[in-house]
Amino acid sequence: MYKNDLKTIIDFSIAFLGFCFILPIFITVLIGLCIANQGKPFFFQLRPGKNEQLFKIIKFKTMNDKKDVTGNLLPDAHRLTKIGSFVRKTSLDKLPQLINVLK
Repeated sequence: MYKNDLKTIIDFSIAFLGFCFILPIFITVLIGLCIANQGKPFFFQLRPGKNEQLFKIIKFKTMNDKKDVTGNLLPDAHRLTKIGSFVRKTSLDKLPQLINVLK
């Protein structure tokens, strides 16, 4: 019973309270990354989850999509934005993962 019902309720409650608590920081980072990444603040990636089912993980996008003249993405060091570097150092890029827990 604990694994199915109680754990789900506890996970959701803690994630919801955590999200409410960090909402001002979340919005501030969101606005900064929207400006730095031309309106694309999120990064989505498919990852295996429970029972090997794929789900989309969501993180803040810390790099822009700049490409060279041949259409290839520039190296990571050239695409990392200033705010993106700060967000990575402080691990704020993982804040949107609370949304995955709430889902």
